[in-house]
Amino acid sequence: MIAVSRSAEYTFSKPNAGSIRLLAGLGVEGDVHQGVTVKHRSRVFKDPTQPNLRQVHLIHAELHDELRESGFEVGPGQIGENVTTRGVDLLGLPTGTLLHLGPEAVVEVTGLRNPCVQIDLFSNGLLKQVVHRDAAGELVRRAGIMGIVVTGGEIKPGDEIRVELPAEPHSPLKPV
Repeated sequence: MIAVSRSAEYTFSKPNAGSIRLLAGLGVEGDVHQGVTVKHRSRVFKDPTQPNLRQVHLIHAELHDELRESGFEVGPGQIGENVTTRGVDLLGLPTGTLLHLGPEAVVEVTGLRNPCVQIDLFSNGLLKQVVHRDAAGELVRRAGIMGIVVTGGEIKPGDEIRVELPAEPHSPLKPV
């Protein structure tokens, strides 16, 4: 992990922290998206009783690198993630993967982040960089993954991430 971030308010970017605590079944302690049921405003509006499959948002720092090469100034936490990783192919993980973060915490991968137009408010044109169609016309989402906290614990920059794949057959990530 290269950074951890949280925000107690509905802000697009999340300030970096020295550490964050993950709470089993809830998410990031002190983060506005913490909870058993959905906390993202658009989802609350549709059905506030839905389970919160978006307790923790992870983005790979390699995406930040690519975006900077395309002229976008983006750093850890700035596009809403709680955990910024490096060296883990987050988008290639199957649904149900367990990410062991630091010495104790475990996050189960639930799916892809489906970014909305708010990302363009952060930086105009950014949505087209993180969501586009491939040569076959399929929608490709690159704005990170979402997960739920299975086992709580404190995590901080520099902590290791261990990937535990689920039993086969693997299910590809879908937006949650």
